[in-house]
Amino acid sequence: MARHLAEYLEASAARYPLRTAVVDSAGESLTYAELDSQSSALASFLASRGIGRGDRVGLVLPKGLAAVVSIFGVLKAGAAYVPVDASAPADRSRRILTDCAIRALIVDGGCLDVAPDSDGSAALAALITVGENGSGVSNATSWRDVLINPINPINPTNSIDPSDLAYILYTSGSTGMPKGAMITHANALSFIDWCSETFVPVPDDRFSNHAPFHFDASVVDIYLSIKHGASTHLISDDLGRSPKDLARFVAERRLTVWFSTPWILSLLVQFGQLSSHDGSALRLVLFGGEVFPVKHLRELKRHWRSAVYYNLYGPTEITVACTAARIPDVIADDREAPFPIGFPCTHCRTRVLDRDGQPVSEGDEGVLYINGPSVFAGYWNRPEETAAAFLERDRIRWYNTGDVVRFDSAEGFTYVGRQDRMVKRRGYRIELGEIESALYAHPRLREAAVVSLPDANAGVRVIAFVSSDAVSPPSIVDLKTFCATKVPAYMSPDRIVFRDRLPRTSSDKIDYQALLAELRAEGK
Repeated sequence: MARHLAEYLEASAARYPLRTAVVDSAGESLTYAELDSQSSALASFLASRGIGRGDRVGLVLPKGLAAVVSIFGVLKAGAAYVPVDASAPADRSRRILTDCAIRALIVDGGCLDVAPDSDGSAALAALITVGENGSGVSNATSWRDVLINPINPINPTNSIDPSDLAYILYTSGSTGMPKGAMITHANALSFIDWCSETFVPVPDDRFSNHAPFHFDASVVDIYLSIKHGASTHLISDDLGRSPKDLARFVAERRLTVWFSTPWILSLLVQFGQLSSHDGSALRLVLFGGEVFPVKHLRELKRHWRSAVYYNLYGPTEITVACTAARIPDVIADDREAPFPIGFPCTHCRTRVLDRDGQPVSEGDEGVLYINGPSVFAGYWNRPEETAAAFLERDRIRWYNTGDVVRFDSAEGFTYVGRQDRMVKRRGYRIELGEIESALYAHPRLREAAVVSLPDANAGVRVIAFVSSDAVSPPSIVDLKTFCATKVPAYMSPDRIVFRDRLPRTSSDKIDYQALLAELRAEGK
């Protein structure tokens, strides 16, 4: 039984040194021996700079081999990695890295402006730049030098405890500041063990990696594959946005395990020309993060017939998934309702409670609470929010998912919706309040209110209502461009509506229900 995530790599490198561990979109690859050696070199370098247990190391890298080496190098050093979207606005990334007080940063040379300090190096114990753009930066070490000139090897993994932090994933925050979910080695190990028992991977498996490394679905793609000596095939951002190329990639790489959001699979169905590409090697298709429109799921199964399909549900705080549902081999032509999220995974316990904290009867709606070894340690430096996320009952801490569900003894849990103002789009959790905060930062806007509506194809649509006192109000194009500097692309509103003023309740708060009623009346 592994004590920490890096043991997966060490064990597979010992058993399968010459097998391919990871392959990027262009076909460049690393064997298990190479991945183990390079990550050890990075771990030794970090340790020489005083980086060890409890420290945080920021990763701002595009999807590639260096990113995978960095993940395992940080873990081997005993530290926790903090992956940040390399394509997100620099200011947002900088706030994340500052919030968790990183002691080292591994960064693409074109993203140096995300460093917490002004010159990109002064406040860090180590700054490692990847790519040519980072050459010549003061106090920085190039990625090439770290790997080519390794420091005397060390073995810090002996001191890693299962309760140590493995990584911190930042999710959207209602105040405009993302919050970091702290995941320990024990959290991740318990989930990966469940995956091993349920999906039974083998060394000949070829895993897709569509999820970015700052998204928790990547935990399956990396660790489950590495644990079983399989290969992980990285899908770059550009490839991931091209359904036709993605369908060809699945066929040419003979992928056997796929995991992504339903949104990506829906795009493949609609625009990937799946009938022209052989997906028969797929034996397992996993999806989660949002509702999968049944019409697209049914069509996907007609093309990828050989695979077994699972719907996985779970917020970042419980480490990827806490319930699962196997999709029937045949979906009835007249079925329109989305499939349930299924029954609890064996490493998780569940409770469904009403607003007063009392258990609900089967078939009634209530909020889903989770307990188990995969439940996160808390939010980084947010003790009040951490406390508010849990309910203690009979000396057991239950995590409040904020998701409203119904339970049926035949099908398990059915997802109903959110208790708060968080939505899921393209697999990402989005606090509508964070989008509002970004819009409020525009100097020519007076009010901003963001709402969401279900959408049969996209899962959810985000609509922003705004008003302005300016003589020359901003245009929709102006606001779209402004949003691109404040929030990631997946958080940008689908529609922006201008109003002279926004409706208010009797307590002078924005009347969101009135805005939603207006949209429903329009049929939007």
